[in-house]
Amino acid sequence: MELGLKGRKAIVTGASRGIGRAIAAQLADEGVDLVLCARGEEALDKTAAELAHFGVNVHTARLDVSETDAIVPFVERAADLLGGLDILVSNASVGTQKGPEQWQTSFQADLLAFVRLAEAAVPYLERSDAPAIVSIGTTSAFDTLPPTGPNSYGAAKAAVTHHAAALARTLAPQGIRVNTISPGPVEFPGGTWERIKEQRTEFYEGVRSRIPLGRLGTPEDVARAVAFVASPAAAYCTGVNLVVDGGFVSRVQF
Repeated sequence: MELGLKGRKAIVTGASRGIGRAIAAQLADEGVDLVLCARGEEALDKTAAELAHFGVNVHTARLDVSETDAIVPFVERAADLLGGLDILVSNASVGTQKGPEQWQTSFQADLLAFVRLAEAAVPYLERSDAPAIVSIGTTSAFDTLPPTGPNSYGAAKAAVTHHAAALARTLAPQGIRVNTISPGPVEFPGGTWERIKEQRTEFYEGVRSRIPLGRLGTPEDVARAVAFVASPAAAYCTGVNLVVDGGFVSRVQF
C-alpha cells in the first residue's frame, strides 16, 4: 500500500529510544522529514545519524516535555526547520512512576505535554493538506490487568486517550485528524519489559502466556500502526483508539 507519506514533515517526541525511535525510523523510511526530541542529547544525535541513510532531513532538539513552557518555542522552531508541519506524534512519557510525586509527574509529562503540543501544532497543521496528530496511549489506560494496583501512568494515559478523542471532533472541521495508538506490553533492549524479564521472570512469563499471539510486542509493531494512521491512506479515520497488543486485552471493541 502506498501511504502517501513521502515529502511529509513530522515531529516525534521521545524519539531517542524504544517506540519513539522506531516511529522515527518508520517515518524516515517512508520519506518523511523529521524533528525529533528527547531529554538525552547524545542518544538523539545517535538516532539522527542512524536515520541519515534514508535520505531525509532529520533535526533534533533536547526537550523535556514536562517543562511545558518550552513546548511552544520547540514546535515553532520545529515547523520553521521543516518548512511546515503535517504530522505530530506525541510519544514521550515518563512511564510507570513510584513515589509521592508520581501523579504530578505523569500529569505534566503525559497529559499536559500532549495538550500543549497539540495546541502549539494546530496553527501549522491547518496549513497542511493532510494533517494528523497521533498520541501514544497504552492498554493500561482501559485495562487493570496485570494487577499492578492504582498507578499514575494508566490514569494519565486514559486522560490522553479521552482528550485525543475530543480533539478529533473539535479539529475535524479544519481537516486535522487525531488518533491514538495503544500498545500492550512492548519489549526492547533497555526497556521496562526487558528488566521485568530479567528480574521478575515468573511475572513476565505470566503476562506473555496471556497474549494470544504468544509474544510481547516490538517497537516496530507500534511504529507501523502509527505510520498508517498518520498517513493519507487513513484519511477517513479520526477519533480512533487503535490497540496494538497481540490480543492481550480481552474486551470486545464494539
